[in-house]
Amino acid sequence: MEKLTKQEEDVMLQVWRLGCCTIKEVLTQLQEPKPPYTTVASIMNNLKRKGYVSAEQQGLTYHFIAKIKQSDYKSDFMHSFVDKYFKNSFREMVSVNSTSKCKFT
Repeated sequence: MEKLTKQEEDVMLQVWRLGCCTIKEVLTQLQEPKPPYTTVASIMNNLKRKGYVSAEQQGLTYHFIAKIKQSDYKSDFMHSFVDKYFKNSFREMVSVNSTSKCKFT
């Protein structure tokens, strides 16, 4: 699964939340300051290229739907994170705070 940028992830979170949606619907859900419509359109095209969404044209409007489940993305993200920062050990990730030598009070 190809990694998402912060902007792609923000848009993808809205696609998962909305289900089948248009660029305009996603744009209304994004936090301020909202990116331009064309930026969201480019992000959607990137998500389509990466295999995260599919698009179907209905009249002049494209409707997007997630091809990857949010749970699958979360699982892949967590495994990559744990592999990168904790030598692929969930146990080490959970115990990192309890074994820290520097304690601040």
